[in-house]
Amino acid sequence: MNPRDLIHSLDEKACLALLSDWAKHKSYSETEGEKALVRHVVGQMKAMGIEAEEQPFDEGRRANAIGRWKGTGGGKSLLFNGHLDTNPATEGWTVDPWGGLVDDEFIYGIGVSNMKAGDAASYCAVKTLLDAGVKLKGDVILTYVVGELQGGVGTVAAIRNGIRADYFVNSEPTDVQAVTMHACAFSFVIELTGNTRHLSKREQAVDAIMAACDLIPRLNAMTFSGAPSPEHESINRVHVGVVHGALGKELHEWRAPQVADYCKLKGSGRYAPGQTQEGALGDMQRELTALEQRFPGLKTSIRIEKKEGHQSMPAFEVAKDARIVRTVNAAYEAVRGEKQPTGAIKPPGFFGTDAGHLYAEAGMEGIVCGPGGRYNTMPDERVEIRDFLDMVRIYMLTILDICEVA
Repeated sequence: MNPRDLIHSLDEKACLALLSDWAKHKSYSETEGEKALVRHVVGQMKAMGIEAEEQPFDEGRRANAIGRWKGTGGGKSLLFNGHLDTNPATEGWTVDPWGGLVDDEFIYGIGVSNMKAGDAASYCAVKTLLDAGVKLKGDVILTYVVGELQGGVGTVAAIRNGIRADYFVNSEPTDVQAVTMHACAFSFVIELTGNTRHLSKREQAVDAIMAACDLIPRLNAMTFSGAPSPEHESINRVHVGVVHGALGKELHEWRAPQVADYCKLKGSGRYAPGQTQEGALGDMQRELTALEQRFPGLKTSIRIEKKEGHQSMPAFEVAKDARIVRTVNAAYEAVRGEKQPTGAIKPPGFFGTDAGHLYAEAGMEGIVCGPGGRYNTMPDERVEIRDFLDMVRIYMLTILDICEVA
C-alpha cells in the first residue's frame, strides 16, 4: 500500500478514544493534574514504540512530555508542538467538562479545543503510520509541553534543552486554517491622575473617570505605526479589560459625591512582526499626550506589566511560499479537495502561541495549524469531529512529505 493511502483507512474510533482519554484528565495549568497527564502521555508514547521522556524544568516543579520517532537518516525532521495544560472550567457547562463526551458531531471537554485535539491529532498521525509499518528517513519530534498559558515557559525550556527540527507545526486551534503570521502580545497599565472637587464644584475638577471614558474607545480603535504591510496591520489591536476609578490610588469608594481623581486601566496590545513594543508604546503615549490636552491638568503614565513566572510571547511569521506552508496546503487540499485558507487569519492572528518561541528563539521555519477554535474557551468547549479527524490525515501527509519514506 502507498503510505499516502493510509488516510483513507484511519481508525477513527481509536483516534476519538485517545482524545476522549486525554480530555478526561483535569490538567489545569500549574497543578498536579498537568503532571499526571504528562506522565500518562509519556507512557503512551513509549507504548507505541518511540523514545519518550518527561523533561523537567522550573527546578523540577514542571515537566514536558517529549517523544522522538527516529528516522533512518537522510531526511528532514519535523516537530509538532502543543500544550497539555488547560484553563479552568467556568460556569455554564451543560456536559461534564472531564467526561470526554463524543456525540455525532462534536467531542467535548475543557481544553479539548485549547488544545488537546491538536496534540492528539499529531499523536494519532504518528501512531497510524507506525502501526502500518512505515519507516521514515527524518525524525518526528513530539513536544507536548506545559506552561503555554504562562507565556510559553515550557516550550522555551524545551528549546533551551536542545530540542530542534528542520520544520515545525504548532497545533494551536485555527479551525484547520494555515496561520502564517500572528501578533506579539504585551500587557500594559495606564494611570490617570486628575484633581478632585465636591460635585457642587465639578466644573473645577479634573475627572479621571471621564478622561478614561474618553480614552478607552480611542485605544480600542488603535493600530500601530511601522506595519510592513496592510496584512501586518490587520493583527494590530489594543484592548482595555480592567478599569478602576475612585478617590486616590487607594481607590476609596465611600465618598461618591466627590469627583474621582484617579483611574487605573489595564489591558493588552498586539503588534505584528516588523513592529516593536517600543513603537507601540510610543503610539499609545501620543494618545495619552492628546488626552492631557483635552483634559487640562490631567497627568498620565503608561508602563508595561510583567508577571512573575510568565514569559513574553514573540510574534511569528513564515513566508506563504515556504516549504512547510506549501506542504500543509497540499495536504489540506488532498484531504478536503479545496484550497486551504492561509495567512494572518483572524481571530488566530491575534493569539500568542509557542510558534513565536520556535521562530524567534530556535530559528525554525513552521506553521500554526490545528483543529478547534470556533468553540474555544467557552462553556461546553468542543471540537468538530470532522475537523479533528481531517487534521490527523493532514498531519500524516505532512509527515510523509517532510520526513520522506525510507
